[in-house]
Amino acid sequence: MNTMPNEAWFTCLPPCEADVPCGSGRHLIRWEAGALELKSHADPEAELVLAALGGEKARCVEVAEAWARHAADLTVLGIGPRELAGLAVSWEDVDAARPGPAGGGGFVLTRPGQGTVRRPGAMLAAALARASAQRSQLLREQEEARQRWTDLLSLFALGPAFQVRLIGQVAAAHAGQLDEPDEGGRSRRPVLGTALEARLALVAERWLGLDPDYVRASPQAGPGWGSAELTGRGEQRRLRVSLPADWLARVWACGLALVGGHLVVAVDRAGWPDARVLALRAPGTEPVVLDVHAAVSQQRSGAVGGNGAGNAPHWEI
Repeated sequence: MNTMPNEAWFTCLPPCEADVPCGSGRHLIRWEAGALELKSHADPEAELVLAALGGEKARCVEVAEAWARHAADLTVLGIGPRELAGLAVSWEDVDAARPGPAGGGGFVLTRPGQGTVRRPGAMLAAALARASAQRSQLLREQEEARQRWTDLLSLFALGPAFQVRLIGQVAAAHAGQLDEPDEGGRSRRPVLGTALEARLALVAERWLGLDPDYVRASPQAGPGWGSAELTGRGEQRRLRVSLPADWLARVWACGLALVGGHLVVAVDRAGWPDARVLALRAPGTEPVVLDVHAAVSQQRSGAVGGNGAGNAPHWEI
């Protein structure tokens, strides 16, 4: 049994589309095979060049840039949706979050005497230089935070189908480097573990009727599919699960987490609309092999109010 398929994580996902307000109309953005396509823009790279020369950047192009910036951003796992229904974010929310014209004052050296400017001493000059550098650093960090927030709102405004695919993209980018520090020197394992537990807990609630607060999950340290153990009785029941690090991408993001009353723990043969998975009927049992089929559904998102229905693949045994 091969629990680590060679196929890309998104092989069990169909394309999805979203209508985006861009310029004076609405344009189509499509996700397919792990990449965004700007269907209404024939040459996005040329538009970027024009924008760099002072022209207006199309919103579709901004969204594509944001996707590229955050395709491996662990922050997405913490603030992204925990259920396939996704988060309700509209393009009005995105517009409201955009910063206005940048203002701000600066440090001003007052003139002690009328028409006289005194040269500050060496210590004062050094202190002012440090203060100026700190202020510049703070402004850069604030601008980066604003840009990140605007980016994420734009990506979430694409709708639930794109939201879960983005989570899959991020999880897949880090699953193979679980015990290596990220670019900021932080450990990836705690972040991936928290993201895994937050989403598995809600799946376990539907699987076993268990309070999500009583679920503990962690990335599997070694080979194999992991483990699942249910202890206690009644209100003392606790579920402890260990799953492959890429479970969020290959299983959860593909809508495969719970199929026919079984908890899917790994994908053996990926594909759309037919796949083969490894699944548990109950905690403590041996996993079984299931052939599953996805019902074809509308995979298109739009404005909030219409982007939550029909976006998650529905798998059946």
